[in-house]
Amino acid sequence: MDIAKVIVDVPVRSTDKTFDYKVPESLKVWIEVGSRVAVPFGHRTVQGFVVSLEYGDVKAIQGIKPIQEVLDLIPPLSPELVELADWMSERYACRRISALQAMLPTALKGKAERLISLGTAEPEPRDEEGTLFPDEEWFPIFPDTGREEREITEFVRRAGEVSMKQLSRAFPDGAETIKFMLRRGVLKESQSIKDKMGKKRLKAVDLTMEPESAREALNNLPARSARQKEVLSFLIDMDAMLPMPLKDVLSALQVTAGTVKGLEDKGLIEITEVEVYRDPYRGRDFKPSAPLPLTSEQSAVYGRIVGAIDEQRHETFLLHGVTGSGKTEIYLQCIQHCVEQGRQAVVLVPEISLTPQMVERFKGRFGSGVAVMHSRLSSGERYDEWRKIREGKASVAVGARSAIFAPFGNLGLIIMDEEHETSYKQEENPRYHARDVAVRRALLGDAVVILGSATPSLESYYAARSKSDDNFSPVLLEMPSRALGNELPAVQVVDMREELKEGNRSMFSRGLHAALQSRLERGEQTVLLLNRRGFSTFVMCRSCGYVAGCPECDISLTYHSRSNNLRCHYCGHAEPAPEVCPECGSEHIRFFGTGTQRVEEELVKLFPGMRVIRMDVDTTTEKGSHEKLLGQFRDKKADVLLGTQMVAKGLDFPDVTLVGVITADSALNLPDFRAAEKTFQLLTQVAGRAGRHKLPGEVLVQSYTPDHYSIIHASRHDYASFVREELKHRKALHYPPYCRLILVTLSHEQMPVALRMAENYAMSIQGKARQRRWFGSLDKLTSDGLDLLGPVASPLPRLKGRYRFQCMIKWRGTIDAIGLAREVSEELEDSLRDPVLQISIDVDPQMLM
Repeated sequence: MDIAKVIVDVPVRSTDKTFDYKVPESLKVWIEVGSRVAVPFGHRTVQGFVVSLEYGDVKAIQGIKPIQEVLDLIPPLSPELVELADWMSERYACRRISALQAMLPTALKGKAERLISLGTAEPEPRDEEGTLFPDEEWFPIFPDTGREEREITEFVRRAGEVSMKQLSRAFPDGAETIKFMLRRGVLKESQSIKDKMGKKRLKAVDLTMEPESAREALNNLPARSARQKEVLSFLIDMDAMLPMPLKDVLSALQVTAGTVKGLEDKGLIEITEVEVYRDPYRGRDFKPSAPLPLTSEQSAVYGRIVGAIDEQRHETFLLHGVTGSGKTEIYLQCIQHCVEQGRQAVVLVPEISLTPQMVERFKGRFGSGVAVMHSRLSSGERYDEWRKIREGKASVAVGARSAIFAPFGNLGLIIMDEEHETSYKQEENPRYHARDVAVRRALLGDAVVILGSATPSLESYYAARSKSDDNFSPVLLEMPSRALGNELPAVQVVDMREELKEGNRSMFSRGLHAALQSRLERGEQTVLLLNRRGFSTFVMCRSCGYVAGCPECDISLTYHSRSNNLRCHYCGHAEPAPEVCPECGSEHIRFFGTGTQRVEEELVKLFPGMRVIRMDVDTTTEKGSHEKLLGQFRDKKADVLLGTQMVAKGLDFPDVTLVGVITADSALNLPDFRAAEKTFQLLTQVAGRAGRHKLPGEVLVQSYTPDHYSIIHASRHDYASFVREELKHRKALHYPPYCRLILVTLSHEQMPVALRMAENYAMSIQGKARQRRWFGSLDKLTSDGLDLLGPVASPLPRLKGRYRFQCMIKWRGTIDAIGLAREVSEELEDSLRDPVLQISIDVDPQMLM
């Protein structure tokens, strides 16, 4: 192939297309579709991705610039992933480079670096003014003349090639000299793409001979070399684990590097640099687990899924199983079946907090063949886990949404646990949904998809029931019983209005207080859910009504007691908590609302001796904190696990017999048509944490709107009734699953500009839709059509100093509404050329804030 079609890593709209580059003869064997390359672009070198290869005659390749270098011996992207990126660009109205970059670890997001090497010209002596001397005889008179130039030349000669950054650091006052040398050709400049991170290398020790020969050499060492004898004897005993990191040898024997170097000088060992994988679970032992016998329900489900795997037929299954029904064991056995056929599997989990237990189960079943991918690993660890997959050293990947891009070459199975979770939708560009990407990737590779949940999203469940979407019609598989045969926990809804009438002003109802006390006495454990972190949700002056707000966002600041500051949970702004009102000077500053910090403090006051573990964003920022906290709770070092929604799903502890929900209806008041669905899902999921093993469970749900249908149906574990009632509301208002949505948000630093642009956008959408006969036909349920809501101010009208307005496009059928939204956005940007204006297009949004 002579011509490579390359997408360059320049994230602007004018470059969102392929550029032709000549494939040099020396690189033809290395360049494939998916290769990462360095190419000249204008006056610089940039990173690019080869998306196709073509033949070209001599005339066609004349004048085309050549590819400079191939950045990886093995292409980081497969042709399948390149094709998937094209689909993502169309589906989510994003640039192709954004889709391609989303598939790579941060370490490979390389940038061009200026490199300096020696040129062909010789350095000449100059005075301080830069005047050249006529000959060498002047040097005795001016001994310092030309010294800096000679030093720079010698520095570069020794290194062979140095970055401009290194050279400037070595000669901080030599900028003018370096510039002069570059102009004269004494030095020459080139550019190369350097990754953010490389492979980790360590010094390692190995024997230079067989163990038997090494033993003879050990006996021949003189008696005074006792420490060297100790090292050599140790290495002979550890022969099976060689080469061994030098630092491990020094640590194990408490010897110096000089002792080991002495053995190298004698030719008995060698010290080399070896590549090591940064393993986040190095040193951890995972208890091996064997497959469990399946119940009749599980066996029926398992049989349907492995049938599709055996036929290598693309199929999507929606596995609707109640909490505790044994979905994870189904996942494990299906993966085992897939791996035995020589194919690979990806397991997606929604919350980082679920990953420790998932990792334990999958590592226990599949050992080192599991790669773990999530954001709490260091960049180096993520890079090495990604390389483990690409190099065929792992057959199973477990991780959050980005694990869907794991570079497997023969993917056979994709599992998406808790498929209803909104965290599977990325809220930054590219705004993809992992569920849709999973289905598309499986389609490209004839793989099977399992979407598992006790509370499937309405879109998935409706698609499985109605078979109305040709692109997404999962097969519904149901497991209505718990695997151990125990009953779902009894749920009691407590009306907090009645508690208040009875004089109880505590955040705990009398029933929850008594239940907590009884668990404490019996040595059983409790999970408490409050989906709001911090100590108080806002701070107000009772004299003048002042509420402390964020200077950059239209939102009140949350009080955090441990740091005694007010914090914005959107932009990160923090300031000390006021002692007096900034508006009127009054001392009547009060903290209102309840967060997890306040609940923790109250628990310790009400129940002396109670051990509480709090899990929220504030306590889980450190690496490994999720695993550490959940490990302490599993080892019964705490009586109560208190947290936000991260404690609501996936966790399985045998001694948890009580689940308490502090405020069940906090999400019901959000401006989101999915508010009832999210409330039902959260309550059902957290209720499922109780009574999963031998001990019976109990759930207490505190609410100020106990008669809301989402709370009533959740208390009865009645998913079907909730779906029927919720679908009536969705159908009447034309919301998903009866149509699809595009949320367009326009933001600017000036409010009038943002409003005017939003109005222009809406008028243009309406005009073009009318021309194409699309507009205003959503009320006819059988026809294709489009409607528009807005523009209106976003629920958070100002965020990070920018004013925001939004338009909501509703559409149904085969019309290209996504293309229309993108077209109008590009026309508006071209006509204004205002760099401050930002337009974001979110297809199938999960968050409307």
